[in-house]
This record gives sequence, C-alpha cells and structure tokens, in this order.
Amino acid sequence: MALTVSCGWAAAIHAAEISADQVEGRWTSEAGTSLTFHEDHTFTTERFDELPVAHGCENPSALSSGRWAFYAPAETDQINTADETATRGTVLSLIFSAGDCEVDVFLFGDEDDPVMCPTGDPDADCPGDGYLHRNQATASGS
Repeated sequence: MALTVSCGWAAAIHAAEISADQVEGRWTSEAGTSLTFHEDHTFTTERFDELPVAHGCENPSALSSGRWAFYAPAETDQINTADETATRGTVLSLIFSAGDCEVDVFLFGDEDDPVMCPTGDPDADCPGDGYLHRNQATASGS
C-alpha cells in the first residue's frame, strides 16, 4: 500500500498544468501516434489503436476522432469530471465518437515543455516511445 501511495504522489508531483491553447495543435510520439486538438474541443488521431490503452475500447481501429476536455472539480462533488468549459488542467478526457470509449491523457513535465501520456494509470508510465510531444510547427501554423 505504501508503494501505491508513493507512486500516486510521484505522478502528482510531475504533473504539468497547461492551458487549452497549449493543448491545441498536433502532438506526436516516436512510435508514430498522433493526436490533433482543435479549439472547438474536437480531436483527430492517427495510429491511436496501437497504444495499449486503446485495447480497453470496444473497437480500437475505429478510434479516429472525438471530443476532448480537461477534468475539473464538479460543483457538487469532490469528484473531477470532464468539462469543456475548463481552461486549464493536468488531465484530459478523450471521448471517442465511435463506440463507447473514453481515455484519460495525463500531462507531465512542466508548463513550457509538457508531454502527454494516454493511459489508464498514470503511475504505470508510458512506454518510452509512447509519450506525445507537441509539434511546434503545426501547433502555431494550423
């Protein structure tokens, strides 16, 4: 139990809180996965079905687009919920258009150089080539 608690603290310590405009644009991994986030809270993917987290979805090959939101505290609960009006956060919710699939994306690093990790467990870590980095050229150009 102490190990789980210490891992949870490590994930919280390394979390990066970024703004919605920093999310917008294309993010890519060394393995060839990409996520492109748009201002209207839609996103598209390439090769997302190859990530381990996608295998928990009903039809991984259909995971090509959807809506995104930061998790934010609900007004009546202590539980965080996906909220498209939230302007900053450390965790994104990806709600795919196809099937009934929602994937969490954890943001690590720092505000100036964050990385994304789509995973069901932030303490499990991403594979070395699974982290997504912001593509500066397309983030400001499209």
